[in-house]
Amino acid sequence: MPPVANDSPAGVRDPLLPGPDPAGDKARPERLTIDEMLQRHCGEFGWWQLRHFALTNLALTLEAFHTMVMVFTDREPDFRCGGGGGGGGCDPAAVAQGVCGLDPGSWEWADGPGGTIVAEWGLVCGQKFKVGLVQAAFFVGCMIGAGTFGHLADATLGRKGSLTVVSIMNAVLGFLTAFSPNYWAYLVVRLLTGISCGGVGLAAFVLSTEPVGPTKRGTAGGSSFYFFSSGIGLLSALAYFLQPWRQLYIASSLPSVAYLFLALPFISESPRWYLVRGRVEEAMKVMRSIAESNGNSIPNGVVLSLDEDTSSNGNEKESEQTALIITTGTLMDVLGSPVTRTRLLLGMAVCFLSSTVYYGLSLNVVNLDTNLYANVAVNAAAEMPSFTLTAVLLDKVGRKPLAITTQVFSGVSCIVGSVVTGRAGGSAWEVVRTACGVMGVFGMAGAYNMLYVYAAELFPTVVRNATMGCALQAAQVGAILAFLLPETLNRLLYDTIAGIEEGEIS
Repeated sequence: MPPVANDSPAGVRDPLLPGPDPAGDKARPERLTIDEMLQRHCGEFGWWQLRHFALTNLALTLEAFHTMVMVFTDREPDFRCGGGGGGGGCDPAAVAQGVCGLDPGSWEWADGPGGTIVAEWGLVCGQKFKVGLVQAAFFVGCMIGAGTFGHLADATLGRKGSLTVVSIMNAVLGFLTAFSPNYWAYLVVRLLTGISCGGVGLAAFVLSTEPVGPTKRGTAGGSSFYFFSSGIGLLSALAYFLQPWRQLYIASSLPSVAYLFLALPFISESPRWYLVRGRVEEAMKVMRSIAESNGNSIPNGVVLSLDEDTSSNGNEKESEQTALIITTGTLMDVLGSPVTRTRLLLGMAVCFLSSTVYYGLSLNVVNLDTNLYANVAVNAAAEMPSFTLTAVLLDKVGRKPLAITTQVFSGVSCIVGSVVTGRAGGSAWEVVRTACGVMGVFGMAGAYNMLYVYAAELFPTVVRNATMGCALQAAQVGAILAFLLPETLNRLLYDTIAGIEEGEIS
């Protein structure tokens, strides 16, 4: 008789059929892209994104300080007759031509010799070109910074790393500008400031919008420029109370120092950058923080994956190879792809044209015969409705139709304004021309704002900052061209080449 089987508790518990293999389930986690994880588990725009968005974009407010301060520091101030040099006063017939038509010692600067760089270093008449030169140098710096930090933000430094470096540069260079001993030192420091400012806007915009879900990204990105316009308004108030240019540079640089200690430590690196750099655990840590702050949670077994790898069946070696290929993406790869090459070239052309119009209209404020400080603040406030309209319509009508509409609207407004200029009819035509100018700024401000959102979505994460940097470099070329052309208000209408050379160079 065969022995009876041992009916032990362990034997009773042994299943007759094998159950699911826990190790097998764990080896095949659910792979989601960042957008999918934001939509399903983290929340597309909750408290975490709001705090991150605000802290990051405060850098745009400070960028406005460092960029637009030249409107106040580099202007030609008012003068008055009867200087302290022993002159007997101004010739009334020559006053209309400005200080170049007056005898030395017959006039003086109304705000003293330290009001602006023009007054301190005598940048008038034959030296006036130096004002445009230093402003052009700033935007050349912006071109360099956009390209350099655009690449570094995609590569070694990351988004937050780039923002940290350029924020430190802005704080230091702002103070150095205030102590410039002469014009050429001032020009060099402003060139370096342009390099840092060229990287601020790019890093801040991308870092603030990459953790936002796809259906909220347009509205969030369209709201970024509120911070820049707010900075212009605050700067105009600061400049009104601190008119000596050296004091204004110091005061406008102090907030940049505060930003380094009160905001930057609480900003997270982009999870998208972590992911494409192969730092998946750090990317997941950020995503879990987003979910927790938004009152959500990420289930066990859900992991991040690149968009090319979500259909993979757990082949880790293939995933690592894919990540390696993507993280080595450069501008040469962009130009090598027909899709991204076309997008890059078209984006650069559009940004160049938009920037020329935007800066040509916005910076003309110094030539208006009204209060400079009030005009700058009003212009900044006037742009905000355009940002609101853009942010609302981006997700309703789409990026491309809005890009076309805003630019056409601005272009038509400028054309109409140029047609009515100089017409007889008095103040009525002046009102029409002013309204056309305001509508031109309104349309182009919306276009400029929207182009940031559009450009960020046209390119993948691994080259997003670099390609946006190229587009912004093209935009800075447009800004430089706007600065190099002279103002012709109340100037002589020359008849010959020899006459204009003699009149402009002397």
